[in-house]
Amino acid sequence: MSIKDLRKAIARRLRNAIAPGARILMYHRVAEIDLDPWGLCVTPEHFAEHLEVLSKSARVVSLQQLTEELDAGKSVNRSIAITFDDGYADNLLNAKPILEKYDIPATVFVANGYVERQQEYWWDELERIFLQPGTLPEKLELTVNNHDYQWELGEAATYSQADYQQHQNWYAEEKNDPTPRHSLYRSLWQLLLPLLAEEQKEILDELRAWAGIKAETRSTHRPLTLAEIPMLESGNLIEVGSHTVMHPYLSALPISRQRQEIQDNKARLEEILGHPVTSFAYPYGNYTPETINLVQEAGFDRACSTISAGVRQKSDYYQLPRVEIQNWHGEEFARRLSRWFYV
Repeated sequence: MSIKDLRKAIARRLRNAIAPGARILMYHRVAEIDLDPWGLCVTPEHFAEHLEVLSKSARVVSLQQLTEELDAGKSVNRSIAITFDDGYADNLLNAKPILEKYDIPATVFVANGYVERQQEYWWDELERIFLQPGTLPEKLELTVNNHDYQWELGEAATYSQADYQQHQNWYAEEKNDPTPRHSLYRSLWQLLLPLLAEEQKEILDELRAWAGIKAETRSTHRPLTLAEIPMLESGNLIEVGSHTVMHPYLSALPISRQRQEIQDNKARLEEILGHPVTSFAYPYGNYTPETINLVQEAGFDRACSTISAGVRQKSDYYQLPRVEIQNWHGEEFARRLSRWFYV
């Protein structure tokens, strides 16, 4: 290599090192609900403001196009790809019309087990039991993984409409629990997180019986139906991707169960859609090196994590980073977009 070629190579590496790269945005829901303890919802109004900003200030591509351009060695600087996790019905009912208005593509990662059963995601059902107005027994005794637990709710056993309204803006990740109910909700969330789906169901059945409430799927919290999954892709703007069958914490599962969750989800979605499903997202952004191997073996071309970073030429296609998007108004979203791209 000549000195001139060496200088060019060094300059190219420096440019790549300081280039802003692309960003994959991670949404979950486009909806307006009263209580959102994990900050999963962006209101339709704010989502439209986000897309308005992107239509003027960024180059928006599909997730597939992003990795294809990386494959071809093309620059993806200041490019954006949009993704949604889980498969809530509002992705079709609320998000898709706004995406169509701006002609912006997206990928929706669907956990088909909840679709097939038409039940609320377990974290939503837990919220319905503990964070809605009503009266619960003062004491809860529960056995999880052969460990016995006991909690006292005391006066918090009664939760009025006024209490509910006062704490509607509570955010679970801040770990600032205003009542024993909120502390209990977070404790149970942590206990249920690594369990198998059948174990989660058994505990939720027990909790509903203890609380004296019936199983219910609220229209505001329902997953997509089987018929709605192909409707997402009609118009060729949205890609449906895989998100396992029952949205498990994969690293807590044996390899055989991880393989089943990944492969069965892919096969079922392909049966519903009639074409290969090539994109995957790890539930909770949780995985191990063995999980990555399973995703590759299943035939996926790319997989998204929840690592917050930019996408660059050397990004691992099976650990693509994403930026979690919150319910920001348009101006705040624009500020963050500028920060990501060093504008």
